Amino acid sequence: MAERPLAPTAPVLVLETESGSTVMTPSRDYHVGRDPLSDIVIDDARVSWHHAVLHPETDHWTLQDEHSTNGTYTEGRRVQERDVGPGTVIRFGNPADGPRAVLLGRPAPGPERPSAVSMPAQTGTFRQPTSVRPMPATRTVRIGRAPDNDLVIDDLIVSRHHAELRGLPDGGHEITDLGSHNGTFLNGAPVTTAAVRPGDVIGIGHSAFCLVGDELQEYVDTGEISLEVQDLTVAVDRGRKTLLDDVSFPVGEKCLLAVVGPSGAGKSTLLNALTGQRPADHGTVVYDGRDLYRDYAELRQRIGLVPQDDILHAQLTVRAALSYAAELRFPQDTAKAERQARVDEVIRELGLEQRAGQPVHSLSGGQRKRVSVALELLTKPSLLFLDEPTSGLDPGMDRSVMHMLRGLADDGRTVIVVTHSVLSLDVCDRLLVLAPGGRIAYYGPPEDALPFFGFDEWPEAFEAFERDQDRNWAGGYTSSPLHRRYVIDATAQPRLTRTGPVVITPPRRPRSRGAQLGTLIRRYTAALSADRTFLAIMIALPFVMGAMARALAGSALTRDTAMNALLILCVGAVLTGAANAVRELVKERVIYRRERAVGLSRSAYLMSKVVVLGTVTVLQAVVLTLVALLGVDLNAPGGEGVLMPPLIEITIAVALLAFTAMMLGLLVSALVRKEEVTMPLLVLLAIVQVVFCGALLKLDGVPGLEQLSWLVPSRWALGAMAGTVDLARIVPGDLTGDPLFEHSTGVWLLNIGMLLVLSVVFGYVVSWLLRRQEPVVMRK
Repeated sequence: MAERPLAPTAPVLVLETESGSTVMTPSRDYHVGRDPLSDIVIDDARVSWHHAVLHPETDHWTLQDEHSTNGTYTEGRRVQERDVGPGTVIRFGNPADGPRAVLLGRPAPGPERPSAVSMPAQTGTFRQPTSVRPMPATRTVRIGRAPDNDLVIDDLIVSRHHAELRGLPDGGHEITDLGSHNGTFLNGAPVTTAAVRPGDVIGIGHSAFCLVGDELQEYVDTGEISLEVQDLTVAVDRGRKTLLDDVSFPVGEKCLLAVVGPSGAGKSTLLNALTGQRPADHGTVVYDGRDLYRDYAELRQRIGLVPQDDILHAQLTVRAALSYAAELRFPQDTAKAERQARVDEVIRELGLEQRAGQPVHSLSGGQRKRVSVALELLTKPSLLFLDEPTSGLDPGMDRSVMHMLRGLADDGRTVIVVTHSVLSLDVCDRLLVLAPGGRIAYYGPPEDALPFFGFDEWPEAFEAFERDQDRNWAGGYTSSPLHRRYVIDATAQPRLTRTGPVVITPPRRPRSRGAQLGTLIRRYTAALSADRTFLAIMIALPFVMGAMARALAGSALTRDTAMNALLILCVGAVLTGAANAVRELVKERVIYRRERAVGLSRSAYLMSKVVVLGTVTVLQAVVLTLVALLGVDLNAPGGEGVLMPPLIEITIAVALLAFTAMMLGLLVSALVRKEEVTMPLLVLLAIVQVVFCGALLKLDGVPGLEQLSWLVPSRWALGAMAGTVDLARIVPGDLTGDPLFEHSTGVWLLNIGMLLVLSVVFGYVVSWLLRRQEPVVMRK
């Protein structure tokens, strides 16, 4: 593919109004009006809500009136559209005394920020400011998303009232976070209240602010950023095995980069290092002049990651899946209308309008990938990473997805895609080929790669990588002119050196645990309700197991029926609880990892499963018990249980057993790697519960078996039920002589208490297992 020529662009201009100055770069339109969300806000009754727009052409700017009531004027004449440039004076609403704006020229952006910025190599974005505002010496400037702020930021990841920049009596300033959900940052570090020196950089959402003299300069990250990878090295097994070996390359603005290579070349390791999921052991990633690892807590909102597997609940509709994701990712004070507007905007951007009401599982592979990308675009990331987005797609869908990524890059993002497919490399700007051992075998335009390797087809090149393991692929590229042209000479970012180990600050939660829990419960309930197969099994299972227990119990619990009836109740409760939960964590693992990386609370996620599945399981257990025993003579001593009526006590024991089995099912689901192995483990789980419940084998006083049975929930549940009806009296024998079967208050409470203890222990283990599966940065 030929080098993409840079189109001529309009000059950078400064628009000066009474309220301040706005630096206009030719990357977008600038809207003028009374609307607080306008780029240039003019608070005058003669100015329309949406009054005019300044639009960049190929080499100049145009001023267009947006059908305003009182008109837009230049040189005393009302205009609908005209070319403008340095020196143009514009009046809004009245040609004589309407609000005035003047266009001034400004030098083109240089490679560095103004020298007044502190530590530009660590905090600079190396851009010219987007706007410049006068900063009063002692006044407090409130910053946030709401229109009543002094400085309004149109950014949904910014809280309504986010922070205050306060002038101090001694002439200095301090920044104070107002309890924002995504945090306020000073020179990349999260702060609550901190002194601001001249040149310090304040980070809020996608914006950065810098005090230079008596001016407050704003730098907005619009997505057109560059990335530079510097000397990334990753090793495992205490350094004995290298996965990435001194990888360095630059990625320009609006660049679509494809990363290819044979299996084991380090593609996934590189992806984890670039996204901060697993920082490199050596080297760093420079995000538009900033150390991504150092400033990860601030910059992580600007990074989107689409894993290979879909990060969607397949039962939900496209709109519902995106709406719940928006609710989790945007600040807690974001209004529903604001979230829905952003969801609708992303749906339109990805061309999903006709699919918005369809369940995700009914979409084609390419459409599902579009929805996964849409989910990541909600927060307007500047960097978008995709891991094998075309895996499993036919050539047509492969091409379609890659063209979609081309369009996303052209719209003003840097897109990096790891792929095995070489069908559509021609739409990419750059190609990175990794050789075995995690070293760069090629970096440059895709069309030059095969001639560089000396092959006609990609399969030949990949065969050579596998066949010639000892060949110095990286050395051949490093000594070539291509390396100097596309790596050394193309490098524009500052050289950042790391002196110690990486310490990444985990991102803050955009919502409180309670708010996340509420959203997760509603989403999970909606997903389960849409799964008709699950609903049918969930409803039928307690009735079927209850009917079996009733058939065995007959009209009364007797010597011949009591043990079998209680055993079936145990089996039914175990199957009901465990079957509900045994797939639920493993099937959502990819979703959980991604959401955890953007601030999801582990405890809120786990509690949402416990609340929803626990409620369903307890209701099923009640139905199971009532179907089995309602109207049956339980033959309890004097018709009384230990503390309550016998049927209530048995119902409590069955419900707790089902709940504990549900927690055990979650443990199994957190432990396994694949969903396919959960069903065999469910059968094994049920067999263990039957064998160690005490109905078939004598456990009391048998070394080893007795201690092992303490970990089996059905052992304690059967003991509680047997104690309620005094099973030793109904069915005399060695088995029923078990001390846990005694008809006494202490023993019954011990059995019930042990079920509760096991539930808590299983929950703790599940939380520990979830932590082990999280991105490294979130394990703190």
